Parts: sequence; C-alpha cells; structure tokens
Amino acid sequence: MSDQSADTPFAAKPTGAGPPADAALLGPVRAEKPRGLLGDAWRDLRRRPLFWVSAILIAGFVLMAAFPSLFTSGDPVNGVVSRNFGTPSSHAWFGYDVQGRDVYARVIYGARASIVVALLSTAGTLLIGGAMGMIAGYLGGWVDALLSRFADVFFGLPFVLGAIVILSTFNGAGASNSEWRIMGLVIMSLVVLIWPVVMRLMRSSVLSTREADYVVAARALGASTGRIVLKHLLPNCLAPLLVYGTILVGSFIGVEATLSFLGIGLKTPVVSWGIMISESQDYIRASPFLLFFPAMFLVTAVLSFVMLGEAIREALDPKLR
Repeated sequence: MSDQSADTPFAAKPTGAGPPADAALLGPVRAEKPRGLLGDAWRDLRRRPLFWVSAILIAGFVLMAAFPSLFTSGDPVNGVVSRNFGTPSSHAWFGYDVQGRDVYARVIYGARASIVVALLSTAGTLLIGGAMGMIAGYLGGWVDALLSRFADVFFGLPFVLGAIVILSTFNGAGASNSEWRIMGLVIMSLVVLIWPVVMRLMRSSVLSTREADYVVAARALGASTGRIVLKHLLPNCLAPLLVYGTILVGSFIGVEATLSFLGIGLKTPVVSWGIMISESQDYIRASPFLLFFPAMFLVTAVLSFVMLGEAIREALDPKLR
C-alpha cells in the first residue's frame, strides 16, 4: 500500500523542517537602532524642500568664498578708468564701477570677507557665550550671579554705539589697513557685543536640564563633573544653540555690511558687499546696477542662513513636526 500523505493537500507538515516560506522571503529581521534627537532631526530635514534649497545656496556661497577663481577670472581690485560705468555686457556681466573695475568679479570676491567674518564671529560667540552659560547654569549660586551681572553690562550697550566705540578706538587714523587686521577687529566687536545673548540661551537650557532624572542618576553614581557636562548636559543643550547659531551667521553677514556701509567696518582694499553698496550710493540714479547686484547677493545669503535656521528649528522641535 503506497503512502498517499504526500499527495494529500491537507497533509500535516513536519515540524522543525525550516522557517516558513514568508519568513524566508522577507529575510532576517533586524532590530532598528534607536535614533537620538539629532538623528530624528536629520531624518526630518531630508524631507523638507526648504532645507535643500537653503543648503544648496549656502554651499554655493561657501564655495564662492573659498575658491572665487572658479567663478571668475577678473581682477576685483584693479580697473581701467576708461571703461568706468560700463553697463552689463557679455564681457562684464554686472558692468563696471566708477574706477572701471569688474563688478561681477568684485561681487564674487566680496563673498569671502562677508562669509569669513560671519562664520568666525558666530564660532567665537557660541564658544564664549556657550561656555559662560554652561558654567553659570551648572554651578549656580554666586558664580551664576557674578557671570549674569557681568553679561548685563554688555547688554546695556547699544549694538551700533558699542561697535562704533570699539572700531573707532582700535581702527583710528594712522592704523594699518591690513585686510586680516580689519577683519579681526570687526570679528572681535561682534563677539564682544553678542556673546551675552548666547550665554543666557545656554544658561536657561542648562537650568532646565541639570535636574533631569538621567543627570541626577549620573551624579548619584559618582560621575565626574566633566563627564556630566560633556556626556549629558552638552548634547541635550545644543539644539537651541544650533538653531540660533545658524540664524546668527546670516545676521552677522548683514551686520558686517551695515558697519562697512557706515564706514566703521571693513575698508578698502578689502572687497565686501557692504563696501560695494557704500561706494555705489552716490551713483544709484546713473548706474543702479552698482547697488543692485551686491545687494541681491547680500539679501540671498542672509535669507539662505535664516531659512536653514528655520528648517532646523522645526526639525528639532517635536511640536512643529
């Protein structure tokens, strides 16, 4: 008698013969590694068109500042007087200024001073203000009171007046017009006047985080102060600083242009958008393109960093997702 169980459609399958067919098709199941705050933010940012538009524009400006020769072969400093006020053409896309210099080349090279000043000023402001805020918020007591009162002194200084005093004092008549010296003075003035804002932002974040359960547990387990600050407080307090720092870069680009326009910031022979706008104000009716092109690049750069900061803020804030 032959065995008919193999031909029977309802025959029981032997146990232990292997994984089910569906499992074999799906493959091995792997547990997804949990993401942190920054991981979730990055996943959300990749889905936002605003982030990619601003990031591409910023990458273009940074590349322009680092390698201006990739965008133009013109001379931004020397010109030919006979071609002054030349209108935009195929030879000079943005025309020529009062001294016969190529406006397009000056706009490209002007990105370097504006971007460098903004990035270094932001880095110095975040480092000094963040360190002061971390110390004041974590230690508290008389240290917090002393640092807070010290910051209040700088809060009482109007920004424009403070910048005029600092830059006029160190960059008066007879001072060297070296490009890096002038840029260093502008960076110093921006850092000195803005760091208290970052300090208060970091201090408030630390005050709201230092009593969290994971910080209290780490302190009870005998973790050192450095480990608590670096492993627990700093990663959880960086979000507001990251957002503010991104917006601050755009703000500093505008501030540098404002100070240069007023004649107390960067000066010739430095090439910057603010200097170009300042030099074009007397010829705005006859040659409006001298003002339009550097102002267009300036506004686009500022808006790019502001848009990036807004996208990061929305990604880091769970309530806005």
